[in-house]
Amino acid sequence: MPDAATAQQPESESARTAGWTAVLSLPCLLTVDLPVAFTAKGILEMGLQTVVSTSCRVGADIPLRVNGELVAWGEFGVAGNRLVLRLTELA
Repeated sequence: MPDAATAQQPESESARTAGWTAVLSLPCLLTVDLPVAFTAKGILEMGLQTVVSTSCRVGADIPLRVNGELVAWGEFGVAGNRLVLRLTELA
């Protein structure tokens, strides 16, 4: 039986991915689902630098899907001058 010090050591990156080496380089499509309502006229009127409103609140959990399967929830934030998506919960 491992002692308490051994049991609390974090898992290394190589230990976490050891069984996944065959699939780590497979391409995946990550999608973020944002509820946005449009009319056909609104879509046709879109152009460069169009700002689109969404019903999402700041800090609201947003579903993330990989190849169509829900894998996590996240929220948008800002880091420097970039829009980022922070994972908040795994599905």
